[in-house]
Amino acid sequence: MKQIKQSGMDINLGNKCSKKAYDWAKRTFINRKGKLGEPSIGVDGTFSNVLYFKDVRIGISSDGIGTKIELAERTGIYDTLGNDLVAMVADDLAANGFEPTNISNIIDVNFLDYAIIDQLMHGLHDAAGFANIAVTGGEIAELGDRIYGYGNKMHFNWCSTAIGILPDALGKPIDGSEIKPGDVIISLKSQGFRSNGFSLVRKIMQENFGDVWHQKKYNKEKTWGEVLLTTSLIYCSLISSLLSKGFQLKGIAHITGGGIADNLSRVLKATGSGAILNNIFEPEDFVLELQDIGKISEEQAYQIWNMGNGMLVIVTPEEADKIINIISESGYLGIIAGEIINQSQIIIKSKGINKKELIYKI
Repeated sequence: MKQIKQSGMDINLGNKCSKKAYDWAKRTFINRKGKLGEPSIGVDGTFSNVLYFKDVRIGISSDGIGTKIELAERTGIYDTLGNDLVAMVADDLAANGFEPTNISNIIDVNFLDYAIIDQLMHGLHDAAGFANIAVTGGEIAELGDRIYGYGNKMHFNWCSTAIGILPDALGKPIDGSEIKPGDVIISLKSQGFRSNGFSLVRKIMQENFGDVWHQKKYNKEKTWGEVLLTTSLIYCSLISSLLSKGFQLKGIAHITGGGIADNLSRVLKATGSGAILNNIFEPEDFVLELQDIGKISEEQAYQIWNMGNGMLVIVTPEEADKIINIISESGYLGIIAGEIINQSQIIIKSKGINKKELIYKI
């Protein structure tokens, strides 16, 4: 898989390691069997897990923002990363129908910089407000030269865990088990790369523009560093709103690492269905330009980046138009991107620079 490794990351190996880690974790579920906090195995590969506390069903999800942190170090803009951190975990919860309620975070640093910590937490505060969640835990750990990055200011890693509650109206988490051929796939537009694929982004920029690539002008208003830092949209409140209005959301794929096919297949595996996506969103212009600069194939681009599509929501044909209207009224962009098919494959009519049909087996 030479193309996959071009970014310095081996997605197949990453998936294999994640599966092995989850296999070990799943063996611990027996420790809480019959007790409060008993986890459900559910459908392997969903985006979060459910814990049972009598009648209250709690979802839990953990993630970080990866090497997008380097964009903040290069630009000196730290107060937008909170959006990325919240989006990664809160939207994973939303993908299974949970309403996110609380988030805890860990910042590992080489040394402390009060002003940068203030900016990071200010951004987290604002993002939490948008997502209607409370920041109820956290730690800052000084790890010296175990943490490094770009420049001479404070370097850091930032990860979080979020929990949420399953609405009473849902009998069980949304896991794709009720999907059937003919159901409609709605795409929610993304802005930029969210928090995934930045190892490849940084490699392309370094090879083409040198060590200070972040200072190169993208247009009259912004540098490449600023445009690549474009913050993640947070979808969880929109999903919670749709569920509260009684719409049946049969499956939700949060498009992060692994791209559209890898994340959508996690939702479809419950029924063995497939999908055809012939009307997805186009990526932002700067995403297309980066694909062109880096000579990135359509296959690789759609396997590493979201390519303009941040979340896919599977609904009944009868409710699709109503849901599209609510999405628009909520300030997001949504389109009917395709439908579920009775084949174990995902067909994507791509919107990258080389526009072609991509076929993935599930």
